[in-house]
Amino acid sequence: MNKRVIKHGYKVAESLYNLVEHEVLPGTGLDAEDFWQTLAYVFDEFTPKNQALLATREEMQAKIDAWHLDPNNQPFEQQKYQDFLTDIGYIVTEKEDFSITTTYVDEEVAKVAGPQLVVPLMNARFALNAANARWGSLYDALYGTDVIGEDNGATVTKNYNPIRGARVQAYARRFLDDVLPLTNGSHIEVTSYQVADGKLVVTLQNAQQVSLVEQEKFVAFKGDKQNPSAILFKNNGLHIEIKIDPSVPVAKTDPASVADIILESALSTIQDCEDSIAAVDAEDKTAVYRNWLGLMKGDLSETLEKNGVSITRTLNEDRSYTTLDEQELTLPGRSLLFVRNVGHLMTNDAVLTADDKEVPEGILDGLITTLISLHDLKGSSKFKNSRQGSIYIVKPKMHGPEEVAFSNALFTRIEAGLGLATNTIKMGIMDEERRTSVNLKECIRAAKDRLAFINTGFLDRTGDEIHTSMQAGPMARKELMKNEQWIDAYENRNVRIGLQAGLKGKAQIGKGMWAIPDEMSAMLTNKIGHPESGANCAWVPSPTAATLHVLHYHKVNVVEIQEAMLEQFSQSNSNDLSALLTIPLLKNKESLSAEDIQHELDNNVQGLLGYVVRWIDQGTGCSKVPDIDNVGRMEDRATLRISSQHICNWLHHGMLTKEQVIESLQRMAKVVDQQNITDASYEPMAPNFNTNIAFNAAMDLIFKGKEQPSGYTEPLLHQRRIELKAVN
Repeated sequence: MNKRVIKHGYKVAESLYNLVEHEVLPGTGLDAEDFWQTLAYVFDEFTPKNQALLATREEMQAKIDAWHLDPNNQPFEQQKYQDFLTDIGYIVTEKEDFSITTTYVDEEVAKVAGPQLVVPLMNARFALNAANARWGSLYDALYGTDVIGEDNGATVTKNYNPIRGARVQAYARRFLDDVLPLTNGSHIEVTSYQVADGKLVVTLQNAQQVSLVEQEKFVAFKGDKQNPSAILFKNNGLHIEIKIDPSVPVAKTDPASVADIILESALSTIQDCEDSIAAVDAEDKTAVYRNWLGLMKGDLSETLEKNGVSITRTLNEDRSYTTLDEQELTLPGRSLLFVRNVGHLMTNDAVLTADDKEVPEGILDGLITTLISLHDLKGSSKFKNSRQGSIYIVKPKMHGPEEVAFSNALFTRIEAGLGLATNTIKMGIMDEERRTSVNLKECIRAAKDRLAFINTGFLDRTGDEIHTSMQAGPMARKELMKNEQWIDAYENRNVRIGLQAGLKGKAQIGKGMWAIPDEMSAMLTNKIGHPESGANCAWVPSPTAATLHVLHYHKVNVVEIQEAMLEQFSQSNSNDLSALLTIPLLKNKESLSAEDIQHELDNNVQGLLGYVVRWIDQGTGCSKVPDIDNVGRMEDRATLRISSQHICNWLHHGMLTKEQVIESLQRMAKVVDQQNITDASYEPMAPNFNTNIAFNAAMDLIFKGKEQPSGYTEPLLHQRRIELKAVN
């Protein structure tokens, strides 16, 4: 049992107390007692408000369930349904047009479009890798992925394969030709890059000297002008470095001795306290906060063994170049870091009330992550995160404008308590719950002075779609959900409403994750749709994916796309609310065979078990889980929410039987066990199903899932993880 320190009526876990007292507060200029008093005041004021918001969620859901069950509302009429939602306050009245007034926003958020990583903050190594993913090797990203085929001898081998290397070089040169075209010839023909008279001089194999079509894209270099070690370009706000080093093996086969193409990749990274981690108690929360502290102080490090060698990871230094007028140019070596707090639902025992009740975890996150961020703002960090003096906090899983207004007020109160100017904290709103996407304009208005980010979260949004309309009927098959009418309306509205609310040049409009990390060729084919849609950031699952996805932002000028879209919006009055609220019901369930239904169940169960067993047993909140076809997919609590709620829905409407679901769970558990057979730390679920905690957590998510608040998986997962930690 964690020892407690009583501060102003609250019982603070000793682990958290010691972290704050001895590691966080020194260097902030804050008095310890003043901070603990602020913490008490904030919990006193905002805990009852938090509880009231959760009660409103339950009341609205109960009314929606009752409406669907009322025979007077059958057959279903879309307009009657929308009128009802308006009557109960689910749909709020949109007020006059407005523009956000956010100030002091960093360029990575306001001006430059590019990839964004989301990484579990609980894992220091992953957190460092993501923070350092600001710059990535295009050669490495191409060589190690399926973007380059393995036919005709171009296989990935342990040692360098020159045939594959030649394909990588050719691909990279074609990219340079696309975004940095020469006045004549191709980058494939280049034998040297030099600097003369403030310009780039490029020599081709035929000895002809050419330059860039757009000379202004050449911005700096490293080394001697006649023999530079690097040439730096800027296209669509993003930097490209041609690295020249004849000593590197790959450069020996290059006429210009090019060793690599280094791309500015993950402009920003969300360090996640929420869906991608498994933090269930004070011990876990302290570890998460300590990693955030290391990032904000700039001294986070992690030592690991790789191929028998001990390696210590730290944050990358900034990068220095020489400009054409002989001045030093320094560029950030790291992503701009956001921190994603948890939502309003969960509580945590890191702090208890006087009567031993856990405090709302989201309020605690706001207090502690902001306090830690003072190290960046006050200059006590080795590196600078925000050069504009801002703190970026993403708030997930908010339901409607009232909940956004609550977070806005909470941040204002935290700022006042910590001596910060109002709106120092910039808010990111996840548009991932149905009541938020329905009322997105008013949600943005509720945070208009601090908004820095809106982002669609298709996965959580689908889970909420299923749960909200649980009583309406059986839902469409999971894999076909992306073809439903509400999806396009949802994605398009997010961009349209964001642009009309003045986010262009002030804030990010984001899109969700590419969830298949081993299929980078498919990502390059498909994910260009995100910048083409007017989104100026989109999530990727790895640093490698960031380096590949950034190719899209060189090809697509998002600023121009947004300007054209704004012009288009001004000439039309879009009314897409009905499409957004079209419930994705199964169109013709009689057309499904017994085999179709069983496959749908098995697919959902396999993904659910594969994720849950690692969450419960290993505390892994995000992992690459092989699906039923052995394709690795990134899974977190959002994907789990879909799978569990979909099974609940089909079970509720008689598409499945309880016995059928249990049989599938037990059979697919053996499949998951086999898929994890090479993991020495893995505990098999079969055959001891009755006593296996992870298996029983999966059972809970299905057979108790319909009653879970908004269909969230956290309450049941936390309960079972705490149970396992107690016996271990």
